[in-house]
Amino acid sequence: MSLAGRAVAALGLAAVLSGAGVIACRGDNELSGSVSELFPVTDVSRVEIRRNPEALQVSYFRNNGLDVDLVARLTVDTEGVDMKPGTKVNLGGTTPSGRDRASVVHVAAGEPARVFTQVERGDLVLDEGGNVGEATRGDFSLSFKKGDGYGAGRSMEGTFNSLALDAGFGPDLGDVVGDEPAP
Repeated sequence: MSLAGRAVAALGLAAVLSGAGVIACRGDNELSGSVSELFPVTDVSRVEIRRNPEALQVSYFRNNGLDVDLVARLTVDTEGVDMKPGTKVNLGGTTPSGRDRASVVHVAAGEPARVFTQVERGDLVLDEGGNVGEATRGDFSLSFKKGDGYGAGRSMEGTFNSLALDAGFGPDLGDVVGDEPAP
């Protein structure tokens, strides 16, 4: 191999190794991606994970003066998916009953809620946990469909690490929730 060829090969290897180092060194509870062109995704102050039999929800919050912004909330419909550590969950497409597998919303103080366009492709992997009361850690990467709609053609990646809280449905309207009748 020529000197120029070895230099190109060494440069390529260095790029691969440095990229792997960036991925390996990525911290918990971070967001990135081209959605940063729409709103800031850095300075996440808190991540909340909620779980019930129908969904896993990861919410990224940022302190904004006296307000708290919901930077992004990823909701994954778990119909037909075994949400256990190591399983790669496809975020694109629909569930067996036809609902979107994943949805994303952004709500900043003083602005209307913004629901992103459909997720075109992506995946989520749990490294640990996933059930109510468990320390839950993982990551996701997704891209939104091109065309019209908020976030169209953009990408979002994230890591998360928090205790999974119960996202139970609670009582239905009209259910008695206590021993005392309502006034």
